[in-house]
Amino acid sequence: MLEIGNSIGPSELGRLIEIPGRDLKRMKEKDECLGRASRRSPVQERSQETVHRIFEATSRLLGRIPLEDITTSRIAEDAGVSIGALYRFFPDKQAIIDAIAVKCVEEFRASLEGRFQEISLADGPAFLSTVIDAFVEFLDARPEFRTIAFGPHVSAATRKRQTEPDATGAGLVKRFMIESLGMRDVAELDLRLRIAIETGERLFAYAYEQADKAERARVIAEMKRLLSAYLFGAPASGSPGASGSQTV
Repeated sequence: MLEIGNSIGPSELGRLIEIPGRDLKRMKEKDECLGRASRRSPVQERSQETVHRIFEATSRLLGRIPLEDITTSRIAEDAGVSIGALYRFFPDKQAIIDAIAVKCVEEFRASLEGRFQEISLADGPAFLSTVIDAFVEFLDARPEFRTIAFGPHVSAATRKRQTEPDATGAGLVKRFMIESLGMRDVAELDLRLRIAIETGERLFAYAYEQADKAERARVIAEMKRLLSAYLFGAPASGSPGASGSQTV
């Protein structure tokens, strides 16, 4: 242990603790960065909490009242935040709806990828059927997403990004068609997937307009058959006319 006393003068002590200028500068910069990070973290946490409360409040309102009756003021009141705090993150109601739609789509894709890691599918129609069944389960569990997913509620720009052939469930179908069925990644495949996405979206909306689950299931089964024939040249397994697994 070094004792500092009369035996070591100021000059000797200075030499012992001397730090090169560049190292000292880096240490100061590091300390400043750490200081900023420590000051910023609580702010970031509060920001995330505010956004989460806005999402939760909007989802609750979507389950209770028509979308047209929901306003930013009502969302802020239900979330327990000021209208100014809401506008810090979202310029209008449309931005909140779009953000919820994107969040739900990302959650669906993550759950879908997890499911495909656990099962082995032998053909295109079976793969597509699994994607459709998973989406039905997701829609049933997320009524707020079901409210905004069908119709003109999501902005055109956001909807375009989320319905690209490489996005969401369609992206997984495309990857399967290329990797498992040997199809080429060409413009024709993207066009076919876009048509399948648009058709599927309208048929999903039509299915959820039905009076009961049995009729909805019939529409969905017919949708599987139609899309399987269009994408793979074969009906979905279990659909009328299916005669076992078929591949392209």
